[in-house]
Amino acid sequence: MSAQSSYNKVLDLLKQHHKWFNESIPLIASENIPSAAVREAIVSDFGNRYAEGWPGERVYAGCIYIDEVELICNDLAKQVFKSEFADCRATSGVVANLAIYSAFSNPGDYMIAASIPSGGHISHGKKEHFGTAGLVHGLNIEHFPFSKEEMTIDVDATKKKIQEMILEGRSPKIAMFGGSLFLFPHPVKELSEFMHENNIYVNYDAAHVAGLIAGGEFQQPLSEGADSMTMSSHKTLWGPQGGIIVSYQKHAELIKKAIFPGNTSSHHLHHVAGKAIALAESLEFGKDYAIQVIKNAKKLAESLVERGFGILGEKRGYTQSHQIAVDVSKFGDGGTIEKDLEKGNIILNRQLLPGDIKAGKNYLHPSGVRIGTSEVTRLGMKESEMIEIAEFIKRIVVNKEDPLIVSKDIIEFKKGYQKVHYAFDNELGAYEYISLVKNKN
Repeated sequence: MSAQSSYNKVLDLLKQHHKWFNESIPLIASENIPSAAVREAIVSDFGNRYAEGWPGERVYAGCIYIDEVELICNDLAKQVFKSEFADCRATSGVVANLAIYSAFSNPGDYMIAASIPSGGHISHGKKEHFGTAGLVHGLNIEHFPFSKEEMTIDVDATKKKIQEMILEGRSPKIAMFGGSLFLFPHPVKELSEFMHENNIYVNYDAAHVAGLIAGGEFQQPLSEGADSMTMSSHKTLWGPQGGIIVSYQKHAELIKKAIFPGNTSSHHLHHVAGKAIALAESLEFGKDYAIQVIKNAKKLAESLVERGFGILGEKRGYTQSHQIAVDVSKFGDGGTIEKDLEKGNIILNRQLLPGDIKAGKNYLHPSGVRIGTSEVTRLGMKESEMIEIAEFIKRIVVNKEDPLIVSKDIIEFKKGYQKVHYAFDNELGAYEYISLVKNKN
């Protein structure tokens, strides 16, 4: 393919992607749709500049306005998350976690975190699994005991395990709460005092639930005893892709140095501007959004149960977050079902469930799928729409209807949800493609 043909093809594929998502139901729990103002920020000239260091201490000139925006962003993060200190420079949630590892542990130390089938993220993982904590920082990883019935960390078993680790000379330096499959709050309040008594630094990875925490509807990790909170800025917290760290002032200098020069050089200044706008939107609209996200997740879970699906966390009402975990093993495997639904314009992801690894299942063909309501909620959908979505899923997974036939009904359904809600601006279509190239030929 020639340079000109490749150039044209890429631009065409971008447009096709926008059209596809305009006609699809987006249920990936780690995704969201930003407002037009966030999109404007990330195509600005900030994205072409460098500003290594902290505002007022830059390595580069030309940062007069960049510094102001970054200080506003940090101040907004402190307000939203009720923290003494905030650093919005992390280029991803993984980089934010790496900064915490770098600041508060050394290679060879131990960290306790959730296993991946129990909801942990790969950035918390072991070296042999190519997890970031083990592979990049050299941490040894032990896993929290997990209650499948409660779908959260087992408090008493965790205390017992840590006491055993201390006696064996393997005391954890870091406890990492939070994760990727995250249905219910983690027991930070119940365990943080015990961990601090044993000189364990407590971090809470809020990558998935930051927007719910911002809205006051999940839990408040810092007030419950966490030393710091890392997060993504683009899941329930509807900004551009990136990371944020909030903490106490006593940890500020170590975290700042771990971000720069420790784990970043230029820190994606256009995304810092986008984060600032998203945080301002969260201050204004975050409470209402978080409430509706959780209502939608609960209603979608109930509607799927009524249609024959198994949903984890039944004892506790299926979920208290934006996520639900669906056991699809009686209909097939998660990987195959993910592909079938994608053909029908329903976008979600396969998911390892607790017990899958012991049962010999792997990530390509697990027993579950994970569904998130963060993006459909921002498009204005409420409980009644969750019932319709559950029926679409049933038609493809249970009834085995042709996904291409179902997709026609989904395209019609989606026509009513074309704007971004919970934002200062919503004139631009949610997936409307904005061409900056007037004549690409």
